[in-house]
Amino acid sequence: MEKKFTEVYCGGGKGKTTLAIGQCLRASAQGKSVIIIQFLKGRERRKLDFLEELDNLDIKIFRFEKHDEGYEELNEQEKAEEKTNILNALNFARKVIATQECDFLLLDEILALPDYGITTAEAIGDILKMKDESMHILLTGRTLPDSLRKYADSITTLTTEIV
Repeated sequence: MEKKFTEVYCGGGKGKTTLAIGQCLRASAQGKSVIIIQFLKGRERRKLDFLEELDNLDIKIFRFEKHDEGYEELNEQEKAEEKTNILNALNFARKVIATQECDFLLLDEILALPDYGITTAEAIGDILKMKDESMHILLTGRTLPDSLRKYADSITTLTTEIV
């Protein structure tokens, strides 16, 4: 059995989600089942709908947030509602890992959740502790908390250079 690992795409540059989606497409084309759970995407979240329409690929996308606006644009009541939805998404991620529901799991923008006070890096670490070697997990977000570095087998930091 091929050893799977945990990857992180982080940094202030653009392209983390795009790069991660490329990895999902490659994994699916190799016959692997893929689950994508998106966090904090706001109005950008519909950009990946085309993936579910591609024939012969086993890619499922899950979004638990209800508002089209980005989290930072919401009022306090809407943020409270979305926080509940996002915590449900985290519980779903925990279930996916615990039941080994897929071969490749993308947790898109999960690393931003501690920045917004939605959850802690330790809570994300508790989810990652459940992973065994049969699943490949990819996390994205601007910053990787130091406490999560020990779970990563590969860290790719993207930067943007204006030329």
